Amino acid sequence: YITKLCFGQLQRTDVNSVTNWNAPLVWEGTFDPVVIDAIYKKMDPRVAVVVFAVGKYTRFLKGFLESGEKYFLVDFRVTYYIFTDREQDVPKIKLGNGRNISVITVPSANRWQDVVLGRMKWATITIDKQVRRETDQTGHTQHKRQKDFPYERRPTSKAYIPPDDGDYYYTAAVWGGCLEEMYKLVKYCYEQSEEDAKNNIEAVWQEESHLNKYLLYNKPTKVLSPEYLWSDYDRVPADIRVVRIFQLVKNYEEVRPNGGN
Repeated sequence: YITKLCFGQLQRTDVNSVTNWNAPLVWEGTFDPVVIDAIYKKMDPRVAVVVFAVGKYTRFLKGFLESGEKYFLVDFRVTYYIFTDREQDVPKIKLGNGRNISVITVPSANRWQDVVLGRMKWATITIDKQVRRETDQTGHTQHKRQKDFPYERRPTSKAYIPPDDGDYYYTAAVWGGCLEEMYKLVKYCYEQSEEDAKNNIEAVWQEESHLNKYLLYNKPTKVLSPEYLWSDYDRVPADIRVVRIFQLVKNYEEVRPNGGN
């Protein structure tokens, strides 16, 4: 059922563990975490985790950071870059050795769509001015959902993907990679969304639509399975052995500035 492969990798027969361009598609049981950690430990990377907590979303920071300290790249050097308009609400939590929090103030927003569109803008600026000096590499964490693909199908948008095109649908919540590649990605998504704004159009899923177009034509070197972002209000299917990142149930009408609309 599970067989050993070279370099500490494993293979599962019940799921697709490789993309059609031969990149690993990561599921529990397709890799040896001890071997992988040992490889990256020798590299001693500096890892940046970028998270946006604007408005009432600061209430979720404590649980996010505490779970990160318990599970995310334990014993690696990690800096959490928290973009927020409520710096006073960032919780004080106990951090492990070599782990830090850097708070970056961003403007408030009247629409949740402006918050998500702003993520690419502020990430671009921060990587260019600050993170570039402090971070060598991040963990590559693209995410793939096995659902219908809600790409932007309007040709007038820069995020347009033709009807017969597409590989996977990537969420904008969890993704990453080496610093230079992340800079190219966020800069592209920001500039394309700005072009859309000039033409009075907003992609169907804002920056996520531009992300999907970028990754369609710039294939990722690793794709993460739905284990890496699963909504905790959905039934967990049998092929997901471990839910590694939960998307919390939220009252969007209450937490979003424009009531979830």
